[in-house]
Order: sequence, then structure tokens, then C-alpha cells
Amino acid sequence: MTQIILTDIEGTTSSISFVKDVLFPYAREHLPGYVRAHRDDTQVKRLLADARAYAGGDLDEEALIERMIGWIDNDQKITPLKALQGLIWEDGYQRGDFEGHVYEDAVEHLRRWKEQGIRLAIYSSGSVHAQKLLFGHTAFGDLNPLFDAYYDTRIGGKRDTASYKAIAMDLGVEPRDVLFLSDLRAELDAAAEAGMKTTALDRASSGEDFGPHPVARDFGEVRV
Repeated sequence: MTQIILTDIEGTTSSISFVKDVLFPYAREHLPGYVRAHRDDTQVKRLLADARAYAGGDLDEEALIERMIGWIDNDQKITPLKALQGLIWEDGYQRGDFEGHVYEDAVEHLRRWKEQGIRLAIYSSGSVHAQKLLFGHTAFGDLNPLFDAYYDTRIGGKRDTASYKAIAMDLGVEPRDVLFLSDLRAELDAAAEAGMKTTALDRASSGEDFGPHPVARDFGEVRV
């Protein structure tokens, strides 16, 4: 029996276009000004130091900003950059510059599963902070009370089997008790290899080959 539903965000609970056409461009545009305005904040200072270390060089501030913009342009999953993006998006949400997108069918079924006693968790390459911001500022209100746990790349890459084993252990269940939802086969393969149940979300009915994974066009077709 499924005890926990672990879900991806982009292309699964939320539209890919919201992330790629709203959040990423917003972070790219505002990153230089945000870094210059908050460089002395403790959290920002730590993230910049981590990003500089990841870049492998003693970059000055402007060079580091350019490097991080390049990472954004190439959609690189770099943990300190993701955390910094989350801080920038927090400013945007608070100013009302945009609203977190979540599909209506996802909201309906997440609430239903929660009422049925199934625990819910998120696993996304975006930082936990960014995840909570997205679900906290939606047209359906604050959805964060639905979720028991959030995971990002600090627990490991989404295509690494070990990440899913670590998540199950952290949740205190066997992998077989977890159903993982994603729109990417490589992530589903890794989760299945860890022992989790899986379902692919193919919202665009792309006809993509998801191999052995059950396929759903929306949350209403997910079988728990």
C-alpha cells in the first residue's frame, strides 16, 4: 500500500513554462542587483562563497555574477545558485510580481490523498526554500500544509538511485511504500531502481517512451 506520494514539480504539479518563462528569467534579470544589495547578508555571503568555490576560482563579484548567469542560461543544477534564486524569487512573490503555478487537478488530488491519510512530499532540483515559496503563493492559497517533507539536490541528484533510498530512509518507510511522480524517465528509472513505485506524468500526451512506468496525463489518472 502506498504510504507516501513523492512528487516532482516542473512538468508534474506545475507547468514547465512557469519555471522556464517566469522564474528563470526573473532570477536572471534580478540576480546582479540582488547580489550587490545583499552581499553582506550572512546567508547571501555564504551562498556566494559556496558558488565561488564551485566555480573553482577566486572570482571577483562581477565575474561571479557573470558565471552564475551562465549557469542559469544553461539550466545547471548547482545548489548555491538554486538557493540564491530562491531568495530572489521570495522578493518577487512578496512584491506580487508573479504567483506560483500549480495545476488544478494536482491541487484537487493532493488534497484528496492527504484526506485519505497518504503523506505527501516534494523532491525537486529547485531549493527547498523555492519549493515552499511556489506552493505558498498560489491561486489556491497556501498549499504548504499539505506536505510533510521537501527535498532538493542537497540529498543527491534526481537521477541517482541513492537519492531515493536516502529519501525513503529519511521518511522512515521502505522504498516500496513510496509512489514517485515525475515527467522524466531518467528520474523514474532511478526511483524504481531504489524500489519505489512510479508513475510518469505526460501532460502534453507527447508519446514519449516511459518504458515500464505507468503513464498518466494528469493527477486524476494516477493510481495509488
